[in-house]
Amino acid sequence: MKKVGLILLVLAVSLPIFATGVDEEAGGYAWQPEKPVNLIVPWGAGGSTDRSSRTTAGIIEEYLGQKVVVVNQPGASGSVGTKGALDAPRDGLTWTAGAVKDLGTYKVQGLMDTTLDDWNLYLNVAMPSVVSVNVDTPYQTMDDLLEAFKDNPGEIRVATAGVNSAGHTAIELLKKYADFEYRLVTYDGGNPAVVATVGGECDVVTQLSVEEVDMIKAGKLRPLAVLTDKPLSIAGYEGEIPPITNWLPDFKAAPIYFGLFVPKGVPSEVTDTLDSIWEEHVMSSEVLKDWALNNAVVFDPQYGQAAVDKAFPMVQIDAWLKYDSGDAPVDPSTIGIPRP
Repeated sequence: MKKVGLILLVLAVSLPIFATGVDEEAGGYAWQPEKPVNLIVPWGAGGSTDRSSRTTAGIIEEYLGQKVVVVNQPGASGSVGTKGALDAPRDGLTWTAGAVKDLGTYKVQGLMDTTLDDWNLYLNVAMPSVVSVNVDTPYQTMDDLLEAFKDNPGEIRVATAGVNSAGHTAIELLKKYADFEYRLVTYDGGNPAVVATVGGECDVVTQLSVEEVDMIKAGKLRPLAVLTDKPLSIAGYEGEIPPITNWLPDFKAAPIYFGLFVPKGVPSEVTDTLDSIWEEHVMSSEVLKDWALNNAVVFDPQYGQAAVDKAFPMVQIDAWLKYDSGDAPVDPSTIGIPRP
């Protein structure tokens, strides 16, 4: 009888453990959400944020043991969807995504009252901007395009995803260094901006490499320069895209880091779990590495303070670029963004 009683006691102690629903394959982390996580992508489908977010979400849910549902909610240069995540209950079930430089400059632009201090950052990749043109335009080189900008002030149509997009930052940086005027045409995401340029609505697009890569490979966009100091190679594309420093040697830019953002104030087990998933899986993910290689972006996941340190230089560049050009009403230095 004593032996039977001991067996029953062991079973009684063990049963609650099995009842918790811990999925050993999912990692058994401290946080195991009972509902799907909503990941708000504050830009249109098919753009840089959407594509990198969906790839990363697929990796996370494999180990989290719960679905991560991507919801596109574009508007007001990404601030609408971002505010939706910030205003949601702090239960860890609502995240957002995008470029850290956007998140860090919303307050400078007066779009929403938030800074990087309000968020936990989980980076996945860094992306360069590429200056490309419709293949039917006469611009064969960056020299041709820069000359045309100066000869036709305010006439050449440049497609971007809006004032807070990477494409707008790119053309404004070019304007700063090369001193020209252009005609800005905005769309609800990087993919629509690319499609508009391919279709002839615009002459130039300055969005991110991941948004242009398919049309570059298909020969429907002609890439003229990448906004870095090194050439860009793309799997499946012959040759390299030359760096902008070939034409503008003093040009300075920093990597534009993308990732997922979780509002601070969520339970600690949420961020502890995501920290572990990043450390153990995302930072060594072959899926994300392959995606980066095939989309001409840089695989460089990080989280915590290291993520802030990597992404902040472009926040500085973009914030002061917008302020100095009159596009932002708030002095960046008053919210902790010193001039670079």
